[in-house]
Amino acid sequence: MNFFKPFMKIKGIDENHIREIYQDIQIKLAAMHGTEFNVVLMYTIVVSSLTTSIREIQFNYSLQDIIVRAKKQSANLSKKQIQGELEKLFMRNNKNVSILYNLSYIDALAESFNYLKTARICKIQKSKYINRIVDIVVKSNAQISK
Repeated sequence: MNFFKPFMKIKGIDENHIREIYQDIQIKLAAMHGTEFNVVLMYTIVVSSLTTSIREIQFNYSLQDIIVRAKKQSANLSKKQIQGELEKLFMRNNKNVSILYNLSYIDALAESFNYLKTARICKIQKSKYINRIVDIVVKSNAQISK
């Protein structure tokens, strides 16, 4: 588990997340028990689990921001309605959501490792895509309520 300690430097990652990532890796490695695999495959599993977990955590922060902004724009929107509209965007693989997913991850890494110019640009872009998604959610809800 000491291998994962440096990753706690990343914004939003704490010991609980590290334990979850570690368990995820153990499950994947246990599933491969009895098969031959090399170091490259093991590193791939570790990096994949880390990346996925960090992306999910950071994207959830962005989703919370979308909910807050959408409620500000339209007071009659409930959290459930906003989440429903977001789910529709996920199912349609909306490009704004995909870009925000990646920007959230890059922003967290840039901020955590002091790439300040990159973090600043990412924050600007994140805000832009969050606003686009909020507009889609609010407009979609306005069409439904007509």
